[in-house]
Amino acid sequence: MWWQNFFHGIALDLWRAAVTPEQTKAEADFIIQQLRVPDGAKLLDVPCGNGRLSLELAARGYQLTGVDFASEFIAEAKVKSAAQGLLVHWQERDMRDLPWQEEFAGAFCFGNSFGYLGDQENEDFLKAVASSLQDGARFILDAPATAECSLPTFSEHRSFDVGDITLKVDNRYDHEQSRMLTDYHFIRDGQDDCRPGSQRIYTYRELANLCRKYGLNVEASYSSLSADPFHLGAHRLLMVCKKA
Repeated sequence: MWWQNFFHGIALDLWRAAVTPEQTKAEADFIIQQLRVPDGAKLLDVPCGNGRLSLELAARGYQLTGVDFASEFIAEAKVKSAAQGLLVHWQERDMRDLPWQEEFAGAFCFGNSFGYLGDQENEDFLKAVASSLQDGARFILDAPATAECSLPTFSEHRSFDVGDITLKVDNRYDHEQSRMLTDYHFIRDGQDDCRPGSQRIYTYRELANLCRKYGLNVEASYSSLSADPFHLGAHRLLMVCKKA
């Protein structure tokens, strides 16, 4: 699997530089508004990356468990939580490997992390999240790779500058598999680190049906942190589900 060797080094450096503290605070505000949980509730952040959202929410008094398989990110998260005096339960494990049963009052998957796996493995993730939630708990899925977001603006070649890193992206859409196949070129100091990637492109209907299959009924879908309604051509899908 491509993702097993992707999330280290320069790829993580780019992510750190791309996300501002202001964005993290705005996303944390949105999460709390949409999950509708009481103060101090237990929340699951999966995958959590370097823990930016878990740390922000823990600082607000919530009990966070952060799950990610990237050892470099989990190690960073542990250092940050210790430095800030925050208790967060960090777990280095696959996003499908969620051993908790009806443990959490809410969960969220942010950062365009859904869809990297094969079809059954993506379903396994949703099933695991549902099992970890208490009845009536909510789950927010951040899915900007949904077909209605990604295909209207599809481009074979794109380039971005983030800090001292240039990211060049070469895309190919495989319509038979409904997957975006991408070569990511991370360029810094004249060095080109090329890493392949692949992501399943679900339509909104497919994604909503998958969530319902595992008891996660869609309550609302937004295109922004301001809770604007989702629409064709939106840059982001924030799907809010409630466990039946």
